[in-house]
Amino acid sequence: MTAVKLTSLSHGAGCACKVPAMLLAPIVAGLPPSSDPNLLVGTATSDDAAVYRLREDLAIVQTADFFTPIVDDPYDFGRIAATNALSDVYAMGGRPVSALNLVAWSVEELGAEMLSEVLRGGHDVVNAAGASIVGGHTIDDPEPKYGLAVTGVVDPADVITNAGGRAGDCLVLTKPVGAGAITTALKKGLAGEDVLAGAVEVMTELNAAGAAAAREAGAHAMTDVTGFGLLGHLHELALAGGVAARIRAGAVPVIPGALELLADDRAVAGGSRSNRRYAEEFARFAPGVDEVRRRLVTDAMTSGGLLVAVDPGRADELPGPVIGELVEGEPGTIAVI
Repeated sequence: MTAVKLTSLSHGAGCACKVPAMLLAPIVAGLPPSSDPNLLVGTATSDDAAVYRLREDLAIVQTADFFTPIVDDPYDFGRIAATNALSDVYAMGGRPVSALNLVAWSVEELGAEMLSEVLRGGHDVVNAAGASIVGGHTIDDPEPKYGLAVTGVVDPADVITNAGGRAGDCLVLTKPVGAGAITTALKKGLAGEDVLAGAVEVMTELNAAGAAAAREAGAHAMTDVTGFGLLGHLHELALAGGVAARIRAGAVPVIPGALELLADDRAVAGGSRSNRRYAEEFARFAPGVDEVRRRLVTDAMTSGGLLVAVDPGRADELPGPVIGELVEGEPGTIAVI
């Protein structure tokens, strides 16, 4: 299983392989919207998952997420991909109940043993979340990919969307960022396994506890931070809520080793470069924000934490630092200070 480096087969590691937001947004916007009154959350606000009401006290949360290998260890790849997919349900205030494996794999080239390890990693994470893997779909593909289609449940009254933020809300981030830089650096021989271990620990931490704390604190809005980077996902949250945002670059938590790696341009993932170009359309950086921190807030994170908009008096109830606030201003714009 160690004969083939999985990351050598991927054109973009983890969530960095996503289609850039600047290209995807107009495509999705051009699709006809649903008129079903039971569709509580669809594509209109670029939220993390769909929410469909079945009855007054029950709705299902549906999402799908898969990507190319971000690490070489197949078991860890499975764990990271599954944690990332489950995160979208937590970001809506829901509880995952079932999942389908989504697999692209060449059994002839890579063998069945490595695939078994990927699936075992996914199974262990889903099981830890209290959900069940109930099936899946597999295609033959020389570039491996893995993820899940997840179904969750939520009371419609308890749904937390990305559109409820209010001017004056604090912004709390429940996990550090920088995994994109670390995995890119590892692929290019710029980082060691010790740095990667810290990133894997972050990427395999379920967002269940953070989501529960956000619900208890009466969070107004929530999203998770993944491939579009902190600024990209904050832009969606602020735009959906009709507010602007301000973040303090120095307050953004960092996975150990990521800042040092981001001083080297070679550690910037392709997806992160796309995020940076997109951010130039809606974000303004203060002169005192150095280049390394600018790269950090646009890093293409995989399986990141929850970004929560909450009343300032309850921000300390969440497991993460306050990194900024929502403010009055042009919707979706961000000041990085």
